[in-house]
This record gives sequence, C-alpha cells and structure tokens, in this order.
Amino acid sequence: MFARSLVAAAWVCLFTYPAAGQDWLQWRGPTGDNHAPPGATAPAEWSATENLAWRTPVPGRGHSSPTIVGDRIYLTTADESAETQSLLIFDKASGELLRDAPAHRGGLPEQIHGNNTHASPTVASDGERVFALLLNSDAAYVTAYTLDGERLWQARAGGFDPQQYQFGFGSSPRVVGGKVVVATEYDGPESGLYALDTRTGEPAWTRPRPDGLSYSSPAVAQIGGRAQLLMSGNGRLAAYDASTGEPLWETPGSSRATCGTMVWDESLGLAFASGGYPNPFTLAVELDGDHDIVWQNSVKCYEQSLLLSDGYLYATSDRGTAYCWDARTGREMWKQRLGGAFSSSPLLVDGKVYATNEGGTTYVFRATPDRFIGVAENQLGDSAFATPTPSGGRLYHRYGVTEGGRRQEYLVAIGE
Repeated sequence: MFARSLVAAAWVCLFTYPAAGQDWLQWRGPTGDNHAPPGATAPAEWSATENLAWRTPVPGRGHSSPTIVGDRIYLTTADESAETQSLLIFDKASGELLRDAPAHRGGLPEQIHGNNTHASPTVASDGERVFALLLNSDAAYVTAYTLDGERLWQARAGGFDPQQYQFGFGSSPRVVGGKVVVATEYDGPESGLYALDTRTGEPAWTRPRPDGLSYSSPAVAQIGGRAQLLMSGNGRLAAYDASTGEPLWETPGSSRATCGTMVWDESLGLAFASGGYPNPFTLAVELDGDHDIVWQNSVKCYEQSLLLSDGYLYATSDRGTAYCWDARTGREMWKQRLGGAFSSSPLLVDGKVYATNEGGTTYVFRATPDRFIGVAENQLGDSAFATPTPSGGRLYHRYGVTEGGRRQEYLVAIGE
C-alpha cells in the first residue's frame, strides 16, 4: 500500500509540475481531466465589453482549444480558400500573433461536416516541443515544432479515409512517456492507435482499432501504477498500456461513434464514457475485475466530454441540459436546462464548472451535488466550439462572430 501511494504521488507530481507555471500542455490539461490545478482561479463574469484583457483576431478557422506553454499560446487553423493548415503562436500577455507556421499546403479533404473544421485537434506539448495533428491527404499527420515555431519533423501517423461518412477529423494527440499518441478510427485498414517518438517522429508502436468511424481522443490515466490509454467507441470500451500499446482489457459497451474523452476515478474503480451514434448513452464501467457496466442511462454527450469531481459526474447534454450524477451509482442528483447545443467540454476551476454552448454562451455553476447553483451566464460572439483554457487567473478562449456574412474567429484573454 505504501509503495502504491508513492507511485501515485510520483504521478501527481509528474502531471502537476507544469501547472506550477500555469501551463496547459494538451487536451484536458495537466491531469487529463479538465481540472485546473488546486489554487487556480478564473473570472466568473465577463462580456464583450467587460473583464477582457485583450482580444486578437484569429486567421482562418479551427476548433482547437488553446494550449499554453510558458508565455505563449498555441492554436491550429485552416484556410480553405488558400488550402493551408497552420500552427499559430500568440503572446500570452498581449495577445499578439507572433507566428503563423505552415504545416500543409493542399491536401484538404473534399468533404467535411458543417460543424467541423480542418483544424479541430488541440495542440499537444512536452514542454520543449509542440505537436500539431491535422488530417491531410487522407491521413493523420503530426508536425513537430520548436516552441518558436520552427519545424522539427513531420510524420504520417496512420491513414484516415472514411468511406461511409466524410465528416472530417476530431481526435486530439496525447503526449505520454516520450511519445505522441494518435487515434485514427475509421472504416478502413489503418484504423488504429499510433505512437510516435517525440524527438524524431519515428514509429514507437501501433495497435489496430475496430474498422468503424469514431472520433474520441485517448484518455491518459494512471491506474494501478501504470499509464493507460482509455478509449470508447465502436461498441466497446478498452484500455491500452501507454508505453507499449499492449491491450489491457476490452468489454462491450459504448455505441458505434463517440467523440468525448473518457474520465476515471481509481478510488471508485470506475471509468465513464458518453456518446454517441446511433444510440445515446452515458455509463460507468469497472476498471478491474470483469470490467462490467455498473450503470447506464440514455443521456447523450456526443462531442463534449464528461467532468468528474469529488465522486460526482457532471455533464452538458446535446439537448442543452446540465446533469449531476452520483458517480458510483448513477443516481441523478439534479438536472437543469441551460439551452443551446454543446461541443465545448465543461471545465472545473475553483469549485465552479464552466460550460460553453455552440452559441457562445458560457454558463458558470457550482460543482455541488446538492442542487444546481448558477453563478453567471456570459456571452461572447455567436459561436464557440473550443474549450476555454485556464491559466494565471484568466481564461483563454476561442470563439467566433458572424460579421458581414462571414465568421471571424477571435482569441481572447478573460480577466484583468
């Protein structure tokens, strides 16, 4: 037990060290669960004219959420008319666009879902390099850059050429143990998990996934002293060893297609997933034993991920309702109609949940199972798909405004 506690403490130190500098190195943050570090704060109220430190136009279009390394912010973007995909680097203090570093010219998919973009995956970083994952020429490519935006390498991870639905790509890369892990799940022969060496881009390991179309990003979880990758989608739930890609377990569950990233609680011995197409679900699965489904309901959180805090599961459904469930039993503690559709995932900062709908409204409410306690409703623009990123007492947020019949995106620093 003591040895296991030491391992757990080491894992916490590994993931929370960057947060001491207020870094947010990849999708879902330093602990992989969309929790801001202990002691972090963020504004609860703002508008287009109040409590904004700066606002900067973002060229092109994308849904990637802000990644923060030191004094810089990283996004990806795509310009369909120019057929380019790029890495953007902004100054965190002023919002100045420092660099537009091309990743691809040409090679964009001919078809894509109207709510998707050619730059939806969030940038990942190991603190020394940044990694942009983009769908191009019917494959998932990772481009590695220095923190200044100089290209280091570009590598093809795996194919992604769906035949049934051409909706584009959505899974974000994950950095763990010196590797960049990429999921490419589609109805073709290269559907799989791919790990690339962060220094060279050389393949580290590959594991096949079912040949069905799904979009979830792997969850990086420390369970039983081992870094694991949790995946939902294609009718099953599964875990893989993050170092080798070795399958650890698999059990029936999920739906055909999911987009959200799984969450977990080792103390409860449970992991949680939601989706999907064609059957909506939210469920809890055992992390050990027979990996049975412990509870399940029909609430659908398709693109947005779940949020777990202090033994309770919070969600914003596709139908615009916020939920709180007892994570152990699935008992509904409360539900509250918010409004609008959701693609952005809920974020936890200082005991408050921040949930942004596709119309640009961010709802702030208390993370408490007692009852729904609303704090604020904040409007920016008229569209939002990215998830806000907390750092240094501020929120960094990507949103859009329809101006003159076209959508202009902005990156904004919320807070004085």
